[in-house]
Amino acid sequence: MKEWKFICIALLVLTCNNIAWSQSKAQLLTTSLQNFYEKDSLPGMSVVLVDAHKIVYQHDFGYANMEHHIKYSTHSIQNIGSVSKTFIAVALMKSIEMGYFNLDTDINTILPFKITNPNAPHGIITIRHLSNHSSGIVDNPSVFPNVYHFDTGLAPYDTSAYKVLQDLGYLQQVSDSALGTFMYNYLSTEGKYYHQENFGKEAPGLSSSYSNIASALAAYLIEIKSGISYADFVTKYVLKPLGMNRSVWKLNKADLKDYARPYYKRNAPFPYYHFITYPEGGLRTNTYELGKYVMAMIKGYHGEETLLKSSAYKTMFTPQFSAQAPPKGISLAKRNKGIFWNLYTNGTIGHDGDDPGVSSFLFFNPKTGLGGIFLCNKYLEDKTAIINLLVQYTNEK
Repeated sequence: MKEWKFICIALLVLTCNNIAWSQSKAQLLTTSLQNFYEKDSLPGMSVVLVDAHKIVYQHDFGYANMEHHIKYSTHSIQNIGSVSKTFIAVALMKSIEMGYFNLDTDINTILPFKITNPNAPHGIITIRHLSNHSSGIVDNPSVFPNVYHFDTGLAPYDTSAYKVLQDLGYLQQVSDSALGTFMYNYLSTEGKYYHQENFGKEAPGLSSSYSNIASALAAYLIEIKSGISYADFVTKYVLKPLGMNRSVWKLNKADLKDYARPYYKRNAPFPYYHFITYPEGGLRTNTYELGKYVMAMIKGYHGEETLLKSSAYKTMFTPQFSAQAPPKGISLAKRNKGIFWNLYTNGTIGHDGDDPGVSSFLFFNPKTGLGGIFLCNKYLEDKTAIINLLVQYTNEK
């Protein structure tokens, strides 16, 4: 009896020590995040860490709307930039399961117009090439910034901040249109934005060049085969199954109070905006709902068929480039590519995102089963410090 009493006391002490260690670890993380928030003069930010089943840490800092003193929270909605490309990956794998195409399908067998790289006219562009940024389709800097359209009548904005964007080429000189219409105009020889500079100089697969337009083209292929918009496809097969009911592709004017303003710097907001190539960077969501998404990716990696079959998850997270012969323009020292996902050499899988008034990062660690999300409503030129901090926190269970 005394022996059982001793064991119970020991277990109680051990449990209390673990709780204390966990609380101490969380407090240390919060302090580090607070320092980061203050050092970079962020308007607002939110961090959520999860395991496969629940949120294990969350903390919010600053304001979603500084002018109206609305706090930034895990439910504040904002664009997430190129983290949106991971949703294209899931949508592509779902489309493959549905028999629409495979990763090595020639895109010209799907498109209603033909795409030929004038610098490498005999190359065949496949869906795989689009998904790992080796298609030879590039973002022409004289065209791409102009796909952004600024909704200047929705809310007051700082004119000097908007002028910064205009000086960078965000001049709205591309007509607001459907995704497919823009793809035709940019990539077809008959299109009004077509130019040799829309393409790289190498044949598909030989050179890597990060391309937002090529990413959005992959989403357009899904539209063609499914017969519904990409937004509706992802909502049906990804967002709704995960209960991401507040995650949307279009700005809902009636819910502006729930949106984080995009800022150039504190007290200098940009106008709200939307853009034609929205699949590559335009998902509007929050850290709470992205937590559900990361949980699903952790489960999927380990074989649970939440959204996709286990074989589809395996393909999505398989390195696309060999160490012996990677394409030009990419270094494998820090990462390889999966299907849109980044496979980092530190063992994590994820993606970051940037846009005017947006910085984001989403990742998970397959070994520990932990992952996380970072969102803030200001562009950060360098996210290395916060990425390293969150990765360090999830290196141990």
